[in-house]
Amino acid sequence: MFTAAIILFAGCKHNENINTITGDEIKSHIAVLANDSLQGRKPFTAGETKAINYISSQFKKLGLEPGNNGSYFQDVPMVEITSSPSSTMEITGGKTAITLNSSTDFVASTRRELDSVQLKNSPLVFAGFGVVAPEYNWNDYAGLDVKGKTVIVLVNDPGFKSGDHTLFKGDTMTYYGRWTYKYEEAARQGAAGIIIVHQTEPASYPWSVVNNSFTGAKLYLQQKDKHLSRCKMEGWMTEGAANKLFSAAGIKGDIRAIARKKDFKAIPLNLNVTLAINNKLKYSTSHNVIALLKGSTRPGEYILYTAHWDHLGVGKPDAKSDSIYNGAVDNASGVAAVLSDARAFTQLKVRPERSIVFLTVTGEEQGLLGSEYYATHPIYPLNKTVADLNMDALGNYGETNDFSITGKGQNDLEGYVEELAKQEGKTVTGDKNPGAGGYYRSDHFSFAMVGVPALDINNGAESTLHGEAWGKQKQKEYGDLHYHQPSDNYSDAMDADGMAEVANLLFNVGLKLSNETTFPGWKKGSEFKAVREKSMGK
Repeated sequence: MFTAAIILFAGCKHNENINTITGDEIKSHIAVLANDSLQGRKPFTAGETKAINYISSQFKKLGLEPGNNGSYFQDVPMVEITSSPSSTMEITGGKTAITLNSSTDFVASTRRELDSVQLKNSPLVFAGFGVVAPEYNWNDYAGLDVKGKTVIVLVNDPGFKSGDHTLFKGDTMTYYGRWTYKYEEAARQGAAGIIIVHQTEPASYPWSVVNNSFTGAKLYLQQKDKHLSRCKMEGWMTEGAANKLFSAAGIKGDIRAIARKKDFKAIPLNLNVTLAINNKLKYSTSHNVIALLKGSTRPGEYILYTAHWDHLGVGKPDAKSDSIYNGAVDNASGVAAVLSDARAFTQLKVRPERSIVFLTVTGEEQGLLGSEYYATHPIYPLNKTVADLNMDALGNYGETNDFSITGKGQNDLEGYVEELAKQEGKTVTGDKNPGAGGYYRSDHFSFAMVGVPALDINNGAESTLHGEAWGKQKQKEYGDLHYHQPSDNYSDAMDADGMAEVANLLFNVGLKLSNETTFPGWKKGSEFKAVREKSMGK
């Protein structure tokens, strides 16, 4: 386990006797945050109130200042849209009409703040991966007018499993592969609707995750245009359902291979889709929780520690648990780590020179909403924010001999991790599953988008006690059986020592940053380098 006492930095020589973060400390917070009484910590619920009050009370107990002009809370205005699509999606225009069933074959919703929306005989077009990427000389919408039409696109990007590492980033997902990007691009193109074809490997999760995550009430940040610039319908369909449509349109062969050809052109399917969606709208305010440890000599420069406190609330029960999505790993673990890091900083004998901000955010499960809101409504200047250190869904399978950097190759913070890990005899790897696009799936991405160097790390797979094969199996078990499932519960048997390793490591990264005068940057080729340099006046 990392011990904060071992690694000392200039200006911190009197800090060697601070306590270390332990697995038991982490578990004590998870036990509270993942309790059934919090009802899955969904924003706008009594579970939110209990969660944010617990977090703020812990900050106050530690003697940390309220981080938002005298308050521990930052209001995040949201709209809750409960979309109820028709029970069936009707596909006409072929030899035989095709009927797809809600949940079984497709999910569909809308962001438009209207009582109802309708697609009626909207022409279907297969638009490949739905990507417009000038830097890769790629445009799936070239010469295509999709106004009034519904596009069908593939998940991930052309490089994934192409065998060509020069095509996009090969098996490492770019932002163009994320479902959020595909929705955004379809709206920019003026499409009436968009349907993403789910495939388990390129999505990195099974259909059950789509069905759980993209149905029922969804939250969005309030927008002045009431989201009328978005497509009427945003949805997914199973691979089996998509194959029925492609077959009816006469498209044969490996659809991904067809779409990744350099000369691919969008294909009209000569089919039409009809679907209605009814909405219930609720406007309310959720909350980020924020606390500050003011720096001793450079209090106007900031290091952020982030984690999201929210989860999915109450939904459908699974075969092994009840209907409460407690989110013990995702992400009571990250919040517990932030609270533990906060405690460690308050016990330093010498206060850090830069200020430390502890920020637990809302709405990550709904699309990184709380972190996006902070990044676009920052309490502290972004060009004075040194770094964001994020923790999300830490491994509950004990200590490991390695750490994994999400999206490795992005910024200078990775060097800090590698240096500190090496001192402990640990190794550092990149994503074990780079095709999952992990760098775009948690709150650090919101800070990267506005140029702040952002780091997200997790336990590696090489279990200290049981080896790498065992560790990989534990990671797979969580992804297959517990991720976004009610079975992500707290247990006294949970092994949180690996979580403590991550918390201690990032404590030491933040401690080193807090006593430096330089600012880490983005590596050459990073898509976030230009925006940071612009904000820093370079």
